[in-house]
Amino acid sequence: MINRPATAAIAAALALLATGATARPAAGPGDTPSVKDSLARPSSLATASPSDRPTAGPATQPGAVAPEPAPAPDRALATVAGGCFWCVEEAFEPLDGVDSVTSGYTGGHVKNPSYDAVSDGGTGHFEAVQIVFDPSRISYEKLLDVLWHNVDPTDGAGQFCDKGPQYRSAIFVHNEGQRRAAEASRQTLERSTTLPGKITTEILPATTFYPAEEDHQDYAAKNPISYRFYRTSCGRDHRLHELWGEHAPH
Repeated sequence: MINRPATAAIAAALALLATGATARPAAGPGDTPSVKDSLARPSSLATASPSDRPTAGPATQPGAVAPEPAPAPDRALATVAGGCFWCVEEAFEPLDGVDSVTSGYTGGHVKNPSYDAVSDGGTGHFEAVQIVFDPSRISYEKLLDVLWHNVDPTDGAGQFCDKGPQYRSAIFVHNEGQRRAAEASRQTLERSTTLPGKITTEILPATTFYPAEEDHQDYAAKNPISYRFYRTSCGRDHRLHELWGEHAPH
């Protein structure tokens, strides 16, 4: 299994060496931050400035920020999971009609979870993204189609190199209309494709969504070298091409 934070950290360090810069050595067990914390936040090696994306308020413990407020009346929410949220976020951000995509955690039983806690698999959360979109410009059905073609729907153990319940694919529905659309979309996929196995992507009611730490927001844009290194090492694009052929994302 590929260690995602570690591969990203290696790539970031290589990028710095290529420019003649020197990365600060990882802290020891008694230092701050811990080695694990440093690896989980490899963007601290990058020079890009943090995003100016506002948060809804302080968290009650270190880790994720508090849940974000509801969107404007003429906007809608979609929440989906597809393994690594860096990759899922990148798939939806360029779409016309999508206002924002936020990486985070949902579906679990712990308030304000941290990246480390979710990665350890003990909180019950999925890595997920929450999308604010304009239904007059892009349909919910189109968002579902994008999700399907960016995941392996037959992998019930995780996604690509990332295994564990926190990396499973899922659709979190916010209302009955979304539930019907998600079920119809999954049924259409089951009837019309030659996927090599049963579709395991779950359709679940949306619960509290906790935005992830700022290091994980817009990760692909802020850390393109480490992101590409991780994505390639994980075999994501290779598997998507196997599953979807010419319909795989490019």
